[in-house]
Amino acid sequence: MKKITLFLFLLNSIFAFSQKIESYPLDKEQITQRELNEISDFPIYKAFEYSDKGGVTNLVLTENQKNISKKDTLNTKIQAICVMNDHGGFLEKWRINDLLEDSIPKETTIWFWTKYCSTKDLDGDGYIDPVIVYGTKTEYNEIRRVKIITVYNNKKYVIRAVECDLDYCRSFKKDSNWNKLPQKIKTYVDQLVIKIRKEQGLLLVNG
Repeated sequence: MKKITLFLFLLNSIFAFSQKIESYPLDKEQITQRELNEISDFPIYKAFEYSDKGGVTNLVLTENQKNISKKDTLNTKIQAICVMNDHGGFLEKWRINDLLEDSIPKETTIWFWTKYCSTKDLDGDGYIDPVIVYGTKTEYNEIRRVKIITVYNNKKYVIRAVECDLDYCRSFKKDSNWNKLPQKIKTYVDQLVIKIRKEQGLLLVNG
């Protein structure tokens, strides 16, 4: 009995070790081949495919492109949708929805900051831990809100920030469940906040 248990343990260990974890962006042709346009209400801005111990997963980032001009594409709503292919259909794992808020100054666009988004295994457990980052701008072309959403075990852990010249209207808050995240993931996101702060010239602090 002990030998069988040891054999199964070694077999599982070998399988877990051999499981390839990879992630890559999809081009327009690949998006069409996978029929990912069918799952979204809005045009797909960027799509990723990743494989881990849970299988092969697609993540699409969509923006509604409400106003399109030669200079800018302005969005009033965005969606991020994570799905797995399930016998010819799609099994949705999670979804993020957001839109412009009433504010002073007025928000005019919301968009994904793909340079800060990631699909990596951050804690080394064999599963991808997506990090989704997006923000809004005002009518004065200034960044107003920033959200950083980490998905761990299909649960969302959110950082919400509001930028403002005045202390009273500035905020930076982590969800109450934030400390339930593994330390490696928290460290990664904390370093990401520092990077965004530096590169975008943001405060990302409480007032």
